[in-house]
Amino acid sequence: MTTPIHVLGFAGSLRKGSYNAALLRAASEILPASMTLEIFDLAPIPLYNADEEAAGFPEPVQRFKERIAAADALLIATPEYNYSVPGVLKNALDWASRPPAASTLSGKPMAMMGVGGRSGTIRAQLQLRQIALGTNLLPLNRPELAVAMGWEKFDAEGRLTDEATREQLGKLLVALADWTWRLRNV
Repeated sequence: MTTPIHVLGFAGSLRKGSYNAALLRAASEILPASMTLEIFDLAPIPLYNADEEAAGFPEPVQRFKERIAAADALLIATPEYNYSVPGVLKNALDWASRPPAASTLSGKPMAMMGVGGRSGTIRAQLQLRQIALGTNLLPLNRPELAVAMGWEKFDAEGRLTDEATREQLGKLLVALADWTWRLRNV
C-alpha cells in the first residue's frame, strides 16, 4: 500500500444544507491514512440528452467523467426520494455510463451511504445497487451506512455530531480502502 487510494465522492442532493453533502465532508475528516477524498458537485451536470451526447459531452459531464476515471473508488452519498435515488444522482450516473462500451464506471469500486428520514436511505441504496449492476460498478456490500433522522445527527453548521454515526462512517471508509486494494490485486 504505497500509493494512497484516491476516492471521488459525490452527493445526490443539491440542497445547500444537504445532510448527504455534510456526511461526505465528515468522511473527509476521518479518512484512513491510505486514502484521499475529492468531493465533486453534481449541480452543473445538465439533464441527459442523447442529442447532446452525440454532439459531444458537455463540459461539466466531461469533467465528471475525467474525475471518475482518475479515482480509484467512488463514495456516493444518496438521499432517498420516493423510495429511490434522487433524479440528480441517476442523471449523473447515466451521463457517466456513456458510451456503454467505454464507461468510466465499469469495474470501479464503490461504497454508498446516505442520510434520510426515519428509515434512513436503505431503499435508495437498494436502487443504487441495481444501477451498479447495470453500470458494472463494484459495490461494497458491508458495512452499510444508512443514517436515520439526520436532523438529530448534524448541528446547524452541518457538522456530524453523532459519535456512533462517525464510528460507522470510519468503518465504511476502512472497508472501502480494503475493498479497493483487494480488487486491485485480483
